[in-house]
Amino acid sequence: MDKAITTALMLIVSVVVSVMVFNTVYPAVNQSSAALVGMRGRIDDRLKSQVEIIHATGELDKDGAWQDINGNGTFDIFVWVKNVGATRIIAVQRMDLFLGPEGNFIRIPYKDDAGGSYPYWEWQVENDTAWNPTATLKITVRYGSLLSSGRYFVKLTLPNGLSDSFFFSM
Repeated sequence: MDKAITTALMLIVSVVVSVMVFNTVYPAVNQSSAALVGMRGRIDDRLKSQVEIIHATGELDKDGAWQDINGNGTFDIFVWVKNVGATRIIAVQRMDLFLGPEGNFIRIPYKDDAGGSYPYWEWQVENDTAWNPTATLKITVRYGSLLSSGRYFVKLTLPNGLSDSFFFSM
């Protein structure tokens, strides 16, 4: 009889321990699964989103000197970026733009975030109604004063972390 009671108690303890282990492990496995699904979605978004800076130049005259060609009172740098990915890029104003002389570049705020001070950037899609695949985005960086000539660096980072960089001379 003692063996039967001991065996029954051991069986009950085994079931209770098994339930406790299951209640501990199952939520962790379930949470890991959700994290993997979320990560797959972000990786898929990054693989489908690709941009390439195709050209950059300053507001220069035919001799290469700075000139306010469009007469708006600012000196502008123009950067053209092609959407070479497979998906439309949204929230363009949330991108990060870094620009400046090689080795001395800064983050340029978007126009709405600049608080009326220079420099700032704004954008327009040139050959479509949205920044769809194959469309080109023209970024205009506005400065209140002349920039020095030399080699410049520009880097554009999308909200999902994908980026492209480009060197150009003015």
